Amino acid sequence: MPQTSPHKEEGFSWSRSARTAGVGVAMGAADIVPGVSGGTVALILGIYQRLLAALSRFDKDLLVHLLNGRLGEAWRHVDAWFLGSLGVGVVLGAKGLAKLMVYLLQEQPTYTYAAFFGLILASGVLVARMSRPESPAATAKGIALGILAACFAVWLMSQGRITPSESLGYTFVCGAVAICAMILPGISGAYLLLILGKYETISDILHRAPNLTGGDFATLGVFIVGCLVGLLSFSRLLKWLLANYWSSTMAVLAGFMIGSLYRVWPFQVDTTPDVEEFKLKSFEPAWPEAIDGVALTCAAIAVACFVLVLVVDHFASRLGKDDTPADATA
Repeated sequence: MPQTSPHKEEGFSWSRSARTAGVGVAMGAADIVPGVSGGTVALILGIYQRLLAALSRFDKDLLVHLLNGRLGEAWRHVDAWFLGSLGVGVVLGAKGLAKLMVYLLQEQPTYTYAAFFGLILASGVLVARMSRPESPAATAKGIALGILAACFAVWLMSQGRITPSESLGYTFVCGAVAICAMILPGISGAYLLLILGKYETISDILHRAPNLTGGDFATLGVFIVGCLVGLLSFSRLLKWLLANYWSSTMAVLAGFMIGSLYRVWPFQVDTTPDVEEFKLKSFEPAWPEAIDGVALTCAAIAVACFVLVLVVDHFASRLGKDDTPADATA
C-alpha cells in the first residue's frame, strides 16, 4: 500500500468541511440510483481511506476517552469534523436530489443510465490504475481477481428477490449486509436490500414515521443496530485489506465497479410493468433495437461522462486529494 502520513487536520475549517460535504452530497445522490454505490464516489473523489479509518476508530480507545471525560480527544480520535461534514452532505444529497433523480430515472432512464455508465466505467478504470502491481505476476493476479469480482457483481445484480423472513435476526443480517454494500464500491446497498426482500418493509416504516407500532420500532431498531455493527466491523476489515493487500484489494474493487455496469446499461426492459413505484420495479438489460439517434446520443453522453471523470481526477490529483486517513496504520 502507498505510504501515507498520519492525518494532522484537527481544527475546524469551513473550506475543508464544505469540500467534504460536497463529496457527501454526491455520495447521497449516487445511493439513490439502482446499481450505484456511494462507496464508488468516495473512492474516486479521494476520501475513501480516510472514511474507513475514521469508522474503524469507533473502538475501545474511544470508549476510554468518553468514560474519562476527554471529549476533545474522543472528537479528534474519530475525525468527527470529517464524519459530521460528510454525513450532512450525504443526507442533503439523498433528500435534496431524490426528486430530481427519480424524475430522471422515470422520464429519461435511457439517457440517465448512459451518463452513469460512462461515470462508473471511467471510475473503474481509474481504480484499476490505482492498484499499481509491482510485478508481472502481481498484474496477472490482479486481472484474475478483477474478473472474478466483476463476474460476482454481475451475478449478484441479476438475482431476483428472495422471500424474506419476518424474524428480527434476519432483519439484523439485512441491515448489516446492506450497509456493508453501501460502502463497498460497485455494489448498491439499496439494490441488495431489495433482493433480500426488506426494502419495502424498511421504506414503509420510514414513510409512516412517527406513527409507528411497537413492532415497527423493534424492526427499525434491530435494522439500525445491524447497520451499525456491519458498518463498524466491515470498515475495519476493508482498512486492513487496503493496508496489507493494496494491489489485490483495489483490483477487486475495480472488478466490482465494472461488474456493476450490468445494472446501469442504458437499454433496459421493464420486467415488472404492473409495479408503479419506480424503486420497486425490476429491469433487464437488452441490446438497442437499432443504431439510431437514441443509441448514438447515449454513446455520446457515456463518452462525455467518461471524459469528465478523467478531467475531475486530473485536477483533483493536482490539488491533492483529501484521502489521508486519521490513522495510517492498519
